[in-house]
Amino acid sequence: MTATGPAVAEHHHADVSGGWLRAATFGAMDGLVTNIALIAGVGGGGVDRSTLVLTGVAGLVAGAISMGIGEYTSVRTQNEQIAAELAKELRELTRNPEGEADELVGMWVARGLPEPLAREVADVLKKHPDQALRVHAQEELGVVPEELPSPWTAAGSSFVCFAVGALIPLLPYLLGLDSLGLALGVGGLGLFVVGALVGRFTARPWWLGGLRQLVLGALAAAATYGIGVLIGVNVS
Repeated sequence: MTATGPAVAEHHHADVSGGWLRAATFGAMDGLVTNIALIAGVGGGGVDRSTLVLTGVAGLVAGAISMGIGEYTSVRTQNEQIAAELAKELRELTRNPEGEADELVGMWVARGLPEPLAREVADVLKKHPDQALRVHAQEELGVVPEELPSPWTAAGSSFVCFAVGALIPLLPYLLGLDSLGLALGVGGLGLFVVGALVGRFTARPWWLGGLRQLVLGALAAAATYGIGVLIGVNVS
């Protein structure tokens, strides 16, 4: 209790807008799986340590750049599409405010709101075009105009996290060791840790998220290792 009444518990929501968290998660996962599979493939082909490191570093750089550009383009395109839809909605609010209000009333009534109350709120919004646009955007497009993800943030998160993920299976080789099994084991541990962290964000069992990513990475590594062995034998 406070002096003015019962205390209101505050709570916060995670980032679900498709911004940095999604880009960072996919970047780290892609970096790990890509270089684990790449190292397994060239390692299965019997290449020497220097060639394997060169291949892994090239995969890291190329993949990080590709992921960063891809995320930037994807988020930028999505934001531009939303901006075009918002402009269209603003024109409709200007030309036909009554029809747009009726549209809101129909949606709210379909969700169980009493029609008189829905009509009252819609009539109030007609006097405030900015708020009306915001409500229409949420109801019809499922977005909040002021909270669109930044393409630069998504690109940076994806670039950095891909690079970090791709570096993990390379660490044993960069430290002077020459063991494909150790590199794949370190990469597998990285996959499990990242999967477990994602599980914590989504309120799922951490061990289940880690195990799922480990199994998926192992399947990718097994496939590319088999192809590497096959091609290496045929070439030799």
